[in-house]
Amino acid sequence: MWNSLRTICKKLILTSRLVKLEHTLFSAPFLCSSLLIATGSKSFLPELRVLFFAGLALLGARSAAMSLNRLIDRKIDALNPRTKDRELPQKKLSTKFVLFFAFCSFVLLFWSAFNLPRLCFYLSPVAVFWLVFYSYTKRFTYLSHYVLGLTFAASVAGGWIAVTGQITLFAVLLTLAVSFWVAGFDIVYALQDLQFDRRNRLYSIPACFGLKKALQIAQLSHLVAAIFFVLPIFLAPEEIRGVFWFYCLGCLSVIFGLVKQHLGIIRNIFRLKKVIDLYFFEFNAWISFLFFLLILLGKLVSTRF
Repeated sequence: MWNSLRTICKKLILTSRLVKLEHTLFSAPFLCSSLLIATGSKSFLPELRVLFFAGLALLGARSAAMSLNRLIDRKIDALNPRTKDRELPQKKLSTKFVLFFAFCSFVLLFWSAFNLPRLCFYLSPVAVFWLVFYSYTKRFTYLSHYVLGLTFAASVAGGWIAVTGQITLFAVLLTLAVSFWVAGFDIVYALQDLQFDRRNRLYSIPACFGLKKALQIAQLSHLVAAIFFVLPIFLAPEEIRGVFWFYCLGCLSVIFGLVKQHLGIIRNIFRLKKVIDLYFFEFNAWISFLFFLLILLGKLVSTRF
């Protein structure tokens, strides 16, 4: 019995590493911000049922996406010195187990979407397509970073639809903002594999355009992201009325974080590995979390006063 429990715990730990649960720090705060803003100024939180199923849908989508990506890329990962120690190349988890886990994750996504407004359920096959499609894009287009961004940001639109039952201008703009934000830092992250991607004929912006141009494209992507973050202030002020000034502060914090991030990368370009670890994980997690905290504070103020 104890051996069985130990095996189950070990598999759970390995699976959590496989799907990178810590990366939820990037997506969850923007999903929560979307949920809070969508409730308007009349209530502080959405219904608990909506929060519960929206959270499960995010968990199912992320788990399915990451497990499928690891499964599809397992042979490539085995060749890459940076990724050869991952769970599948090292055979710590079997392909059958990961495939079964991905299937269960998709079931969780569909079940959660079914318990949300019908539009969530109707759009869930589109989400599944993008989740699967992304894992193959690096084989034929350097735009894979932007496909990842859109896949990642779908939770923002999903959270809005979960509360309102519809897609609005604000949901589109915030989804695009998060898409370009993710694409920008994914380009920087891909700098680690520049030579490997070139040797193995894999497409990425660093591999196709080189380090200098890749950094410029990442900067441009984050400039576009900043524009999309700011646009709701002018184009959809009614939709953010309850948290308007706090949303403005959130935009400023995002822009400040992006500028500081790129200045840090430029200054430390010869210590790329250390810089990427700092700015890809810590800095971007703080950007999304600070944005959420400001929206949360705005909701507290608007509903109390």
